[in-house]
Amino acid sequence: MNSQKYSLLLADDDEDDCAFFREALDDLSLPVSLVTVNDGVQLMEFLESNTSENLPDILFLDLNMPRKNGVECLTEIKQIEDLKDLPVIIFSTSLDMKIVDQMYEKGAIYYIRKPGDFSKLKKVIGDALSVTAKNNFKQPTKEHFILQP
Repeated sequence: MNSQKYSLLLADDDEDDCAFFREALDDLSLPVSLVTVNDGVQLMEFLESNTSENLPDILFLDLNMPRKNGVECLTEIKQIEDLKDLPVIIFSTSLDMKIVDQMYEKGAIYYIRKPGDFSKLKKVIGDALSVTAKNNFKQPTKEHFILQP
């Protein structure tokens, strides 16, 4: 990653997962800022109120959230003109290949299975930010879609 400061948005209803994500970013000492939202409705409200110039550089999106799940959010994001190019990284405990394939088809740029180990979490977040910037925030080929620590 270059020295530009990146703005990240994490949509996840699990407070512990949000805290670990923030802690991992702090430990990595990367030039990033992080905003969190706790469900899909909050996510869409946040994005719609920030479409003009305050969109995050990358959205980390959990699939299993209340009120509106990650699949619904990704589908909606890709249908909104001002949001369709927002880079979305799926960040989920599940690794169901049918869902992984569906997320690829819907336009997510990467898929990360949440690791339980803190050092693996740090590694996969760092890798995700690095490879995303290196690929100019574009979706890779299908065989490089899943990022693993």
